[in-house]
Amino acid sequence: MVGVGVRLAVAVGGALVSVGVAATLLITRTNLSIQAFLGVIMLAGIAVSNAILLVDYTNILRRRDGLSVFDAVTKAGRTRLRPILMTTSATILGLLPMAFGLGEGGEVQAPMARVVIGGLLTSTAITLLFVPTLYAIAEERSERRAAHTDRKIVSDAIPATQGDD
Repeated sequence: MVGVGVRLAVAVGGALVSVGVAATLLITRTNLSIQAFLGVIMLAGIAVSNAILLVDYTNILRRRDGLSVFDAVTKAGRTRLRPILMTTSATILGLLPMAFGLGEGGEVQAPMARVVIGGLLTSTAITLLFVPTLYAIAEERSERRAAHTDRKIVSDAIPATQGDD
């Protein structure tokens, strides 16, 4: 079963990508066209994938190594930093010629590349900073709530068994 922290981190991380998209469209004075919207869809897939990989590795560390939430988030962030940065860099460098609108018909594809580049810059920061933070907060709250519920169940069960003497 997927925990609350996973759902919250991925949903918020995916939603905050729109900040980068809006800023890119404003800075480059690009209209939100069909091509730009295709870039948003492509960007959402990349951003959510990065967030899922980071959170999934955090869950693996917690289950396999028995690490605390903080230790697992820290180790997962360090381990996944390079692959996330390499993927982002390769995508941005590959889209730069398209973003400049070079060649015949380049101006048609440029909005898509601009949206993806701007969105990737913000989504990478969001994935590496906000997603682990939100995950840790949500998981710690979930654990506290579960511990409180377990204590209540135990305390409710004890008086019921004492009356049977």
